[in-house]
Amino acid sequence: MQHHMRLTEHPFNRLKEGMKEIEFRIYDEKRKKIEVGDTIKFSLLPSLQESVIVQVVALYQYPTFEELLTFLGYQGDALDEKMHLIYSFYSKQQEDENGVLGIKMKIIPKNES
Repeated sequence: MQHHMRLTEHPFNRLKEGMKEIEFRIYDEKRKKIEVGDTIKFSLLPSLQESVIVQVVALYQYPTFEELLTFLGYQGDALDEKMHLIYSFYSKQQEDENGVLGIKMKIIPKNES
C-alpha cells in the first residue's frame, strides 16, 4: 500500500539526500494503517510538486516522543533539541491522545518506483 505525507523543506531535503532515516509522527488513524513493506510518497510543501518515495522497513510505536527518542539513542542536548522540534509540529495533547510512531525508511530509487 502507498501512503502520502507532506514535509517542509528542511526535512524533505534531508530525506532526499539520505540523511533522514526515521520520520516521527503522531500515531493517529492515518498512521495506524502503515505496515512494514508499504511505501510512502513524501511531497515537498507548499507546492507538492517534488516528491520522494520510500519503503517502510520498521515501525516503532511508543506512548511519547521522549520514550521513542530515548529508545533510538537520543540523549542530553540532542534529545532536547529533537523534542523542541517535534513539539513545534505536534502538541502534547495530540501525543497524549494518540501515542507516537517512528517510521524507519529507505529511499526507493526513481528507476525502481
